[in-house]
Amino acid sequence: MVEINITKMSSKGQIVIPVEIRKHFSKGEKFIIIKKGNTIILKSTKNMDKNFEEDLEFAERTEEAFKRYEKGKFKEVSDEKFLEMLEEW
Repeated sequence: MVEINITKMSSKGQIVIPVEIRKHFSKGEKFIIIKKGNTIILKSTKNMDKNFEEDLEFAERTEEAFKRYEKGKFKEVSDEKFLEMLEEW
């Protein structure tokens, strides 16, 4: 059954999931947000493959690192040091 409700975004970018829909999820549950044009899809990660969640985390870290690079917030390290840092990451 499809459930439909209306909500709005706050000035801080927060969107409240109406209680009628929220009752189907647990506190602390993680979601994937996918945007295409004016459509946003919110999907629970509960039944997703563990590797998919790790891939998403890697993609987020890569995007954050690229943004820091674009702002000039990076440092040069040797190949060996980079591999050592990568292992810690």
